[in-house]
Amino acid sequence: MIRAFLSMAALLTIMVFTTAAEENERKGPVLTFEQDRQDYGTVYVDDLPDGNLVIKFTNTGDEPLVINNVRACCGTRVRDWPREPVMPGEEETIEVSFRLAPRPQRISRSVTVNYNNEERPTQRFRIVGQVVERE
Repeated sequence: MIRAFLSMAALLTIMVFTTAAEENERKGPVLTFEQDRQDYGTVYVDDLPDGNLVIKFTNTGDEPLVINNVRACCGTRVRDWPREPVMPGEEETIEVSFRLAPRPQRISRSVTVNYNNEERPTQRFRIVGQVVERE
């Protein structure tokens, strides 16, 4: 009787660890930006960047990635983003546009992507730089 009980306990322990290991191997959908930021560095008032930006990303997970919402701050407009599921290994883009006033300023914008990852459902892409007067 004791031997049967110990055998069942050992079997249950093995099953629990096997199930936990399988769950850890599942990543779900994972949004990975090609680069996590666009750094314009120092730009001059008379030579401002175009203001149109294509943000590339890949689903590096093992399940379809579904973007629920993309929002931008501070005068940055989201022009387009994928409405259909992005399959594992597929690359897609998010298109944004922004305008910089021709005056010295710090560029600090962000694009926030909400998607169907339970552990980390939000990814942020940053747009940074500095606008200065030419000396």
